[in-house]
Amino acid sequence: MTSTITVELNEVSVEIEEGASLGDLLTKTQTSCISGATIGIVKGDEEKEEQTTEYSIQTNKGEFKIEVDTEKPELVSTWLGQIVGKQLRAHWATIDALAFGPIPTNITPDRGTFDYQRYDLVFGAGGYDAKNTYVVVSKNRHTASHGAPADGGVFARVISGKNIIVKLEQGDTINKIEPVIRWETLTDKITTTDMNTPLENGMKIFTYLSMELRKDAPYGAEHFLGLIGDGIIKVDDISSSYVADNLLNGEDCPFESLDSRLEGAVAVRNKGSGLGRVFIYKDDRPSSIVHSIVGNVNKGIQLVKLAEKGNKLEVRVSPERIMFQGITIDEAKELAEQKGLEITFDGYIDEDAIIVEQLPFTTMQIIEAKKVSVLCIPPKQLLHINFYQDKAPITIEYFQHALRLKDRPIAPLPVHFTYENTTIFKTIKRVEGYKEIMPENTPKDVVLSGEVGVTNQASNQYGLIGTKSLEDNRYGPTGEKFHATNIIGIVRDIEKLDGVKQGDVMYVTEVEKDER
Repeated sequence: MTSTITVELNEVSVEIEEGASLGDLLTKTQTSCISGATIGIVKGDEEKEEQTTEYSIQTNKGEFKIEVDTEKPELVSTWLGQIVGKQLRAHWATIDALAFGPIPTNITPDRGTFDYQRYDLVFGAGGYDAKNTYVVVSKNRHTASHGAPADGGVFARVISGKNIIVKLEQGDTINKIEPVIRWETLTDKITTTDMNTPLENGMKIFTYLSMELRKDAPYGAEHFLGLIGDGIIKVDDISSSYVADNLLNGEDCPFESLDSRLEGAVAVRNKGSGLGRVFIYKDDRPSSIVHSIVGNVNKGIQLVKLAEKGNKLEVRVSPERIMFQGITIDEAKELAEQKGLEITFDGYIDEDAIIVEQLPFTTMQIIEAKKVSVLCIPPKQLLHINFYQDKAPITIEYFQHALRLKDRPIAPLPVHFTYENTTIFKTIKRVEGYKEIMPENTPKDVVLSGEVGVTNQASNQYGLIGTKSLEDNRYGPTGEKFHATNIIGIVRDIEKLDGVKQGDVMYVTEVEKDER
């Protein structure tokens, strides 16, 4: 008889044959996983034994967190042995303090008067009797005799959720107390993409995180949806309180939602250094006027806490992005029907049309309006570019930023002027003033037909974008000498530029896009 082991997959218990691999588990449970996405694993029940000083206290009005004072071992022992796991009611309240209990403990009450700071947690005793012990939460600085032990009885402090403390009053309840596990500090953990990883009894496995985006942050939500593309967020930066993805660093995103950056909050920086960066918080932080909250993780925050720099995490998001750019009219009709949307078509509407713009643009606005208008063009108006990502990454970033191609599939590229075999474009978004374009991947001997160039800072015309329909061994795609031209990629259908003139608008999309 084959023996089995028990593991948890995304918080669901699964029995599987001993000796099975991670891939076997995903196959058995029919769990999809994006190729290259990091899977987080904690071995056995190790995390339950991890020493912690922080505790989550869940009340009927919300959650707050405390940190116990390790220099008060007797009081902490009372907290662990006689309070944690209990449900408590607020028995009395004043302007300065709130007392949960009573509950019998082993403290030694004292009749002294002590000074307390705001957000202290204190053991006190009604009638100076340990059988009537209270957990007293100090709401303001005050001096009192709470029947506390001789040292004042302070055993912890509130470290987050202070807005909840303000709301609590007599009759409110503590419903659950549990330790805060510092998953990222566990030593017996794995982050892997290897499907051959052997399973062990008691493993906890996390393959994805899911999140709900906020309706009151339509542009921030769209910013995030553009970031994750096919469902991946990359850990470009990491700290004790957050992970961050830098893909859209430098991209504008308006401030929409001020809220506390609680565990699981998803925020976009909207001002200053790091503009456009996306953060997922592992720990509570106060609200910030330069961070707009766009969503919240509702499952899989453990994967975020286990992640290491460079990991790619699978994200499942609600609502999913509604994006019509880049698809055909028939595909758009099918998508609109699936989403329950009324759709209207403008521009070129023959059966080979390609959609390049949508109004409203954001998913949240489309859902609210329950309708969308799209602009269509003939295929001859859409250029396909292969970027030389390994040769000119900085200039490509400039090009993508100028066109807003980082987070959307298609962008307009107006024709500035044409001459001989050269077409010069001018981006709608002018960014030369704050984006340096240093020489990078300048041509040596020849510029190929269809190669795309950007004038660098060796010329006062820097920022121009151009391409040529014929090879040239003297001048770059923008008509500049080679040393003033950065080559960023090649247009695969250069013939589409035959006959274009000043004022025409072409559209551009990236093909064979590099995986992040």
